[in-house]
Amino acid sequence: MTAEGLHIETRPLIEGPTVRDAVMQLLAELEMTTIFGNPGSTELPMFRDLSQQFRYILGLQESVVVGMADGFAQATGRAALVNLHSSAGVGHAMGNIFTAYRNKTPLVITAGQQARSILPYEPFLFAERATEMPRPFVKWAVEPARAQDVPLAIARAWHIAMQPPFGPTFVSIPIDDWDAPCQPITHARKSGRTGADPEIIGEIADTLSSGTKLAIVAGAGVAHDGARAALKQLAEALSADVWIAPMAARNPFPEDHGLFKGFLPASREAIVQRLNGADRVLVLGAPAFTYHVEGHGPFIPEGAQLIQISSDPSDASRVPEGLAVVGNLRLTLEAVLAQLPERAPAPLAAPTPRPAPDASSLTDALLIHRLHALRPKGIAIVEEAPSTRGPLHDYFPICDGDEFHTCASGGLGHSMPAAVGVALGRPDRKTLCIMGDGSAMYAIQSLWSAAHHQADVRFVIVNNGGYAALDQFGAMFGIEVVGSKLPGIDFVGIAQAQGVPAERVSDPADLDSAIMRLFEGAGPCLLEVMVSRN
Repeated sequence: MTAEGLHIETRPLIEGPTVRDAVMQLLAELEMTTIFGNPGSTELPMFRDLSQQFRYILGLQESVVVGMADGFAQATGRAALVNLHSSAGVGHAMGNIFTAYRNKTPLVITAGQQARSILPYEPFLFAERATEMPRPFVKWAVEPARAQDVPLAIARAWHIAMQPPFGPTFVSIPIDDWDAPCQPITHARKSGRTGADPEIIGEIADTLSSGTKLAIVAGAGVAHDGARAALKQLAEALSADVWIAPMAARNPFPEDHGLFKGFLPASREAIVQRLNGADRVLVLGAPAFTYHVEGHGPFIPEGAQLIQISSDPSDASRVPEGLAVVGNLRLTLEAVLAQLPERAPAPLAAPTPRPAPDASSLTDALLIHRLHALRPKGIAIVEEAPSTRGPLHDYFPICDGDEFHTCASGGLGHSMPAAVGVALGRPDRKTLCIMGDGSAMYAIQSLWSAAHHQADVRFVIVNNGGYAALDQFGAMFGIEVVGSKLPGIDFVGIAQAQGVPAERVSDPADLDSAIMRLFEGAGPCLLEVMVSRN
């Protein structure tokens, strides 16, 4: 944007503390010293004389900014600070704001607004209904009535973002508020963790310890609430089958465990078929259930009892039958475990390994199998390759806590920037980002941010020439999909142009050596893998 012919009124600097001073002091106290943004004219005063204790992470498009902040918040377990431009900038970011909402990621999103004195004249680049635009995908939105209310608004936004269920919040800030006089504020310490009603714990323990076969369905809420260890202890104590809930965006249970049974599809009839034989179904940290296609018939096997436990009241409000309990999963499961009768757990059989895929042609199954075999121990995985999800489940078991991240909303353009955020949030470990070629083009600018900030993330582009997942879905309905082919995209050239070293592999004989080179050294790099579209 050119400033030619544009007159911007300058204001005298205020003596004494300002709104900016109060906000920066608050952000430091809240440990929100990493700021993800793409600056615009209405945000500039926020960053005047920015202290060296703050780090600004630049994204080249607002959806990329929010995606990076999402990954960073998940990696650190703390709310991340996002700074966007008014109206158009927030509009660009809406897809990943929606994903952060579905991911239940704590974000404090600030957006610029034009000066209060000219708002009645509908100035250029103002937000007419600033607080309405990001709804319903933020937990709370406000444009403070006075400049002096901005620090308190940000403090409240942080507390709401960090209150279970986590999620994004939004504060619109007029440009002239930053230099207004304001005294620093103090913020209260608050705990949002609550256990389930003690009176219901005994009922849950009695139900779970009776019957013949218990099926547990675990979702991302297990990870959010730090309940993986409690879930593993419960499953082993009751010899329960453990399934991962449809569309789970985090890893709740080790996939190499003898009690792990697989992933539930997002179909009512298919879920009932998978859970057949269970007389009790316990859903943890997930809706009961998430569907992608219309279904009919019962929600659970005939005669089974359903119990759902979640820290999200909205999950509880949608349970179709049975008992819905709201409470922190770790606290609730630990209370249930304390009331279970003592009994020796049944011996566990080791999972049967799946035969290796055919190595004569370069398929996504072969790629995923070799990635799992050659990846460094402890690497974090961020994935957005919908057509490769099946091979990922088959050949890439996720075993460790906080190892896996993906998109809960079904929208594309999240995981590539999120991988940069995860890498910045966990600088002591490498991050592997597995992307489909179609998905990658939604946020390809993320490569520049990875290079600019030297994020230790390894990008693998599964190039099958288009939106293969859409073709697979269309085949279910007998539809020949239009607009699903993406020929001629050179991901190596795109990566190198943004400062990321890259190479391409198309021969299965060269795959292992290319993967080993991918994981060498430090800093970002990219491997484009040309797989058969089959």
